[in-house]
Parts: sequence; C-alpha cells; structure tokens
Amino acid sequence: MTSPVTTSLARLDAGPIPPADAAQWLAGHLDQIRAAVAGHGAVLVRGLGLDGRAAAGAALRQVIGEAVTEREGFAPRDRYGDGVHSSSHWPADQPMCMHNELSYAAQAPSLMAFACLTPPTRGGVTALAGTRAVLRGLPAELTEPFRRDGWLLTRHFNPLVGLAWQEAFGTDDPKAVDEYAARHAIDVRWDADGGLHTRQLRPAVVTHPGTGEDCWFNQIAFLNEWTMAPDVREFLTQEFGPEGLPFNTFHADGTPLDRETVDLINEVYEQHTVREPWQRGDLMVVDNIRMAHSREPYQGEREILVGLGEPFRP
Repeated sequence: MTSPVTTSLARLDAGPIPPADAAQWLAGHLDQIRAAVAGHGAVLVRGLGLDGRAAAGAALRQVIGEAVTEREGFAPRDRYGDGVHSSSHWPADQPMCMHNELSYAAQAPSLMAFACLTPPTRGGVTALAGTRAVLRGLPAELTEPFRRDGWLLTRHFNPLVGLAWQEAFGTDDPKAVDEYAARHAIDVRWDADGGLHTRQLRPAVVTHPGTGEDCWFNQIAFLNEWTMAPDVREFLTQEFGPEGLPFNTFHADGTPLDRETVDLINEVYEQHTVREPWQRGDLMVVDNIRMAHSREPYQGEREILVGLGEPFRP
C-alpha cells in the first residue's frame, strides 16, 4: 500500500538521559527509531543529553549502520571517525538550500543522522522536505526530461571557493583522481597548471529501494547558479567567467536552466518543508532518499555533527 505523500517528522522523547548512557539507550531503541524513519522519513530524538563530540559521535555511529566515506564534497568538514563529520563549513549568513546528500555521487548514503551539540541563538534549522511530495508537486513538463535523461553537474575546482580537488577526492595524485573518475562515470579535464574540471551525469529521480516509490533525488537547484546569492554569483562570474563557475547544473544535454525553473523547484521544496529548531542534545535520523534537507542562515555559535550511513548506488 502506498503511504500518503506528506512531509512529516516523527518525535521520540528519550530523556533526560545522561550522556554516558545515550549510546546504550539508542542501542535498545534502534528498531523503534528505524520504524519511525520508515514510516515518516525522519525522526527527532530529544532528551539524550549529548554534551560533547565523543558522546555525539558514539550516538551517530549507533544509528547510521554501515558508514559512508564522503568523496567529492563541496565544503570543508572536520572528520570525527568513520562516517562522522562536522556539518559543512558554510557561511552562516548564507543558506544551504534543499538537497539530497551526495546525490551527485555514484554512491550516496541512504541514511543520515544529525546530533546537536550547540544550537544557534537564532535560525540554523536543518529543515526537511519530502522528495515524493516534491516530485508530485512539480509540473510534469519540468520533471519528465530530468526523469528520462538525468541532470548534469559541472565543477571547476579552484583555491578560492569550496574544496580543492585534493580534499574533495582524498588524494594529491592526479592519476588516482583519473582512476576514481573512470570508475564513477565522471569526465575530467586537467589544465596545464594542474586545475581540474569535471562533468557528471546523474539520475534526478530514483526509486526508493525500500518502498518502490519514485523520489526527486538530486541537487539540481542547490548547485545551480540561480540559487546563489546575487552578489556571490556576480563576483564568481566576474572572477571565473560564466563558463568557469565553481559548480553549476544543467539539463542532461548541457542546456542551461533558466531562473524561473530553478525558482520553481525551490518554491515547491518550500511548500513541503517542515522545521524544528534545534535543542542541545537533539538527534535527528533522516532517510536521505525520501527527505531533502537544508541548513538555514543563523546567528551565534552552531555545532552539529553529521553521520552518513547505509550506502546505495542511485
């Protein structure tokens, strides 16, 4: 039976649980947590008392299953063990718009978990949008070409924006990058000075391996030039030229997306978004296929640890 197409966030009250007992509590409630994720797409566990990176990392490893090592990242992270990282170092005043984690990679996590150590004083919500609802909310004339042909991502690695290619691919050996690219269907081009340019075609709609439902699974809007803040886009275009933006997305044949299309995708995400402000010690477990997520601008300190697990190949 097909479940209703809605965005919802299940909640479990765990506490108060002392930090030293959080991992044990999670071990005893894993079935309940996984059932909540299966039923709703995400669950927020409140009251665990996670008070440091060690406790948060242990909690994340308890719930993510088989760890996923991030490759091809866009922004720096600090690594705290297998599958556990800081959230992306992204300017606090700029949003990270809705996306599915690593949806441009040949292997992505099907499960994510977030642990809140320090909630911001304002903003900074990790919002969620149901990808089944978004797919059905977008007009067919927009989605069908992407469903049929996929979407194209281009990247131009440079030292000013995002990660250097050495960090993104976890190596300083160009031959290792070429081998990785060949295995993962990425076209590469090297400049004479060692600069790297990549192109990769990826599916925009995937079938959920558990439910059999189609999901809008991509970063078409988030990584497109029209989602950038106007001043950022203007600076990057002046610095690198319209063909040399650090990242951009296109139709499968390389046709650019217009602003109206990108705005519409972001508007439909917003129509199906749920938000819950972070509290210290929160743990949120998310189906990365059924749920896109974003990070909203914030003020104050903010520390969220992220776990990536249960690999699958879109």
